[in-house]
Amino acid sequence: MCAGCPLVRPLCALERKTAAALEPIASEALTYTRSQPANVDETGWREGVDRAWLWVAVTALVTAFLIRLTRGRAAYDDLAGGSSSIKTTDRYGVYTHLPADQRQVCWAHLRRDFQAMIDRNNAGSKVGEELLIHADILFDQWNRVRDGTLTRRGFWSHYGSYLQAEVCALLDLGTKCGCLKTAGVCREILAVEASLWTFARVDGVEPTNNAAERALRHAVCWRKTSYRTDSEGGSRFVERILTVIASCRQQKRNVLSFLCDAVLAARAGTKPPSLLPQVA
Repeated sequence: MCAGCPLVRPLCALERKTAAALEPIASEALTYTRSQPANVDETGWREGVDRAWLWVAVTALVTAFLIRLTRGRAAYDDLAGGSSSIKTTDRYGVYTHLPADQRQVCWAHLRRDFQAMIDRNNAGSKVGEELLIHADILFDQWNRVRDGTLTRRGFWSHYGSYLQAEVCALLDLGTKCGCLKTAGVCREILAVEASLWTFARVDGVEPTNNAAERALRHAVCWRKTSYRTDSEGGSRFVERILTVIASCRQQKRNVLSFLCDAVLAARAGTKPPSLLPQVA
């Protein structure tokens, strides 16, 4: 839609009013996600002519989005708020400050790294093959934890401690394999090795960051068709509306009804609806 279109100004005015109505709701949701185990990720965005990033924190029932003009620590701190709850992440450097027991490194990313070792078809391929076998054992047995045929404690006692020892030994072997790239990746993984197994001891933590990647998918599709937000106000609308949509879907609540309630509450000056999980 071009800037000269007569519909642009009314639509922007509606977006500003909606963003204002959603501000306390999104703020409350963000505060909640900071206190819970969360999957965290980020993807590229644009705000006007500036490069930006869309950040997301996904908990079991609430998701919060933020758009910031940096991919650095300041943006992560805005999202996490200095909380000590466990965050599941990839190996991007901004997360390296997290204590080992407050972080879960994504095994789906690790599996792709192991496959890349194999695909190089060189001195590191054999190590990649062995690591991939162990990753697949982990996923196979974790599916049993998900379907209730194996407990989390049972997973660790029967498979987890064995897998940890084997993977650690293989990564150490990989640092000496003769392939510089594979050796470097193995050293990177060994540096966060303690964070590979948090999921096995803490309820509510998964071994992958897939929840965050799925949450970003809708936003990425929107970005591809709308290209960007033109202003800071537009970014606030996007992050708040995405927070509402994702959280309502998690809780199986009607998005349109929730938005109507939020806008009506803002107009009447009454208490807005909440995205926090409802306690029966």
